[in-house]
Amino acid sequence: MWLIVGTVPDADFALRPDAVFAESRVDGDALALPDGRRVPVRRGTAALAATALLACAACGFPAPRLLLAGDTGSGAGSRAVYAWLEKHLSELPAGLPDGLTGLTFHYLFPDLDWHNRVLLALQALEPRPLLAADAGFMYAAKMSGYADRYDLFTPDLGELAFLADEKAPHPFYTRGFLLAEEEDIPGLLERARRHGNCPPNLIVKGRADHIVCDGEIRATVTSPSVAAMECIGGTGDLVTGLVTAFLAGGLPLCRAALAAARAARLLARHCAPTPATQVGELIACLPEVLGVESTVIFAPSA
Repeated sequence: MWLIVGTVPDADFALRPDAVFAESRVDGDALALPDGRRVPVRRGTAALAATALLACAACGFPAPRLLLAGDTGSGAGSRAVYAWLEKHLSELPAGLPDGLTGLTFHYLFPDLDWHNRVLLALQALEPRPLLAADAGFMYAAKMSGYADRYDLFTPDLGELAFLADEKAPHPFYTRGFLLAEEEDIPGLLERARRHGNCPPNLIVKGRADHIVCDGEIRATVTSPSVAAMECIGGTGDLVTGLVTAFLAGGLPLCRAALAAARAARLLARHCAPTPATQVGELIACLPEVLGVESTVIFAPSA
């Protein structure tokens, strides 16, 4: 069983672990949690979770579980998530159907002490679950010095430059000589790996999506190319949600990454979005696209 961990931008959204032990679902434009609460699907962790839930349902994969709290920047909700994980991670393999196979960490306040406590608890699990990270938790992983303990990061080009900068404490402080252009990706990747600032596998999201497996760029996905996707907030969260779903379904990591990049682009072509399109509108079309395009999405090679 896969677990998605993150926060939503609502200071009054208290952490309740109900969604760890029971299934959530997508209902219209919201996540419907087992305790009856609804979370609007706009972008961020809610968009990631909605993508993963719908994709798993469409593909017949086991639905991921959710661990969510509200955080608007104070870090309080994130610390509640970290503390719950540190205390309960050892119990989760026995408490979930099929055990705990993997976790996707998303928007959490980058607190290094709490990150390291949770990572230590994860490393004590046997077998160790797969670990994927994006957004704020990816920043914490890099800043901690333990980024190479993870299995998958899903950065965009700017975030890859941050991972390559061994001195930057946050993407805002990435040094200017580390250019974030498509042609710079091999050099940025090599530098990030040399300093231990990324795992061996990445989806580098951009105008072209680069699939990095075992430290090497194994595939580049460039089509279909829909320019409006660059203007829509949450499309990166959508890609991370797709790879989460495919990993939850048991696909090998590199094949899941390639399938996620393909699926997001085919979804864009199907929806023909404009810059005014909301990510929730794209996510709602996923079941149809995954049904129609499954042969292309899950083809074993580029």
